Amino acid sequence: MSTTFTTPKKPLTWLITGCSSGFGLSLTRIIQSAGQKVVATSRNPSRTPELVAEVESKGGKWLKLDVDDPTSPQVIQELEKSGLGIDVLVNNAGFSIHAPVETTTGDEMRSQMESMYFGPLRLIQAVLPYMRRRKCGTIVNMSSGASLEGRETMGAYAGAKAALDGITRVLAKEIAPFNIRTLTIILGHFNTNMGSGSAALLGKKTIPDDYEGTATEKMIQFVSNGNIQAKGDKDKAMRALYEVVVGEGVGTGREAEKLLPLGSDMITRVQMVQEYCAHSLEVFGEITNNVNIDGC
Repeated sequence: MSTTFTTPKKPLTWLITGCSSGFGLSLTRIIQSAGQKVVATSRNPSRTPELVAEVESKGGKWLKLDVDDPTSPQVIQELEKSGLGIDVLVNNAGFSIHAPVETTTGDEMRSQMESMYFGPLRLIQAVLPYMRRRKCGTIVNMSSGASLEGRETMGAYAGAKAALDGITRVLAKEIAPFNIRTLTIILGHFNTNMGSGSAALLGKKTIPDDYEGTATEKMIQFVSNGNIQAKGDKDKAMRALYEVVVGEGVGTGREAEKLLPLGSDMITRVQMVQEYCAHSLEVFGEITNNVNIDGC
């Protein structure tokens, strides 16, 4: 049985991480154009003074927030104490490190988990008491097709995104009784800097010669040379996200949905996951069903 969620009939207040470029900046502009309130954040606002001025000239706020900082939840606490309640939290900030799993260092693994698992989780835990008190709210997590079907060199990134996806599926069940919903956005390839720009980094270790000629080496070259071509339009994607959150346009009647794949490449990738699971039951279904305790 699906859960019915209600949204306040008022301009919502959104807190978005990672707004200095890409999806975060696009979503910020869409929200403001719709007359809703935005608290945009970035790690170093001083690097983008023109963007800060743009957002604040339209009535928004721009705050410093580093999701890796254990004290980052204080931003939410201070906003709530000032009377600015957060209706929608968008966990968007992140970056990718490209390297084979074999050569990815422990520090690189931990940095991916810190930015895309622990960081968002801290903010979720900080905002939920306020949303629960108001009996309303939406948690939006920007995930990736890599969490479903990761490409070579994306092990650390895929692991971090999959971890957040997993805990969010549990969270959605726990907070539904309080009229709080989750929405996971599974993103394909878009015209942002995630594929081969400033948010895509190469691992520190040189990969072994044995990888020469493999898909792993080709992915390293694509990222290094900036040759990953994206078909997705970030502005169209963020418009769809906005409408699903507020229940307008393509989101009308879909307020209870928990998963939104975006990008034409996601059709094939979702189908691959379906086929992967279906194949396991075709091959092992009889075994799967015959390992119970006798008589059960």
